[in-house]
Amino acid sequence: MTVRYRSLIQDNARWDGFVLRPSDVVISTPPKCGTTWTQMLCALLIFDGPRFPAPLSQLSPWLDQTIRPLDEVSALYDAQEHRRFIKTHTPLDGLPLRDDVTYVVVGRDPRDVMISMEHHWANMDLERVLALRDRAVGNHDLATLPPRPPLSDDPTERFRAFVRETRYTGAVNLTQVLHHLDTAWQERHAPNMILCHYADYSTDLPGELVRLARALGVDITDERARELAAEATLDRMRARAREVIPNAGAIWKNDRAFLRTGAFGEWRARVTEDDLVEYDATVAAIASPGLATWAHHGRLASGTDPAIA
Repeated sequence: MTVRYRSLIQDNARWDGFVLRPSDVVISTPPKCGTTWTQMLCALLIFDGPRFPAPLSQLSPWLDQTIRPLDEVSALYDAQEHRRFIKTHTPLDGLPLRDDVTYVVVGRDPRDVMISMEHHWANMDLERVLALRDRAVGNHDLATLPPRPPLSDDPTERFRAFVRETRYTGAVNLTQVLHHLDTAWQERHAPNMILCHYADYSTDLPGELVRLARALGVDITDERARELAAEATLDRMRARAREVIPNAGAIWKNDRAFLRTGAFGEWRARVTEDDLVEYDATVAAIASPGLATWAHHGRLASGTDPAIA
């Protein structure tokens, strides 16, 4: 039995009845870990170039997202004749797992995820989200949803809340990020599972594209990988924001702001030594040493390769 994950903007019960096809690619990431980046890489491999038949949000809509009618999203996927790549923010214990489907799970330093998510929420037009949700699924159930924790004006207190909150509320917290990654870490040796990392994309995007291509069974030369990777830089994707980002023109105050600089370590300015001690202790209680190392640094910087660790 799969775990139920439900929040204002997500409900993995929408997978019930969804028919997976052999060769489907399921992109399962915690929010703000490089989902759109990974969708772009998959699209470049599947279509062998940057010219896609539709915007990414139509080619790879978020199946669990509650602001689009499920019938509409399912119809988009049902009509596709190319290899499908399906977006979800549901951990693997909440998804149907099949041997003939490839699962791509992407990690990122949870502290950077926290910073990115703050900017993400600040850029979101919540009134528009609620209006779209009401049209798609109705807002009659809002009182039954897990309440989002209050957001402090103090950035240090926000960091502490990120560390201490353990409930699944739709607002990202440390437990949620590490649990999601752990569901993939436990399956990391499966031949249809590949774990990618935001830091590795930033360090060697062509190399990671080759690695992803191998997992998908796509033949690609190093030269072609460099050509395709040039189309997946953050600057290039930002220039194509209306074609690339999810829900373009719908729920964001600024579409281009969805793709930030992808900076590392911005959280350092808001923490004390005691905060870091508490953070490390919480990580150690949730994640194995191998998972913790990979989650924070990626494969290239840490030398921890999920496939062989």
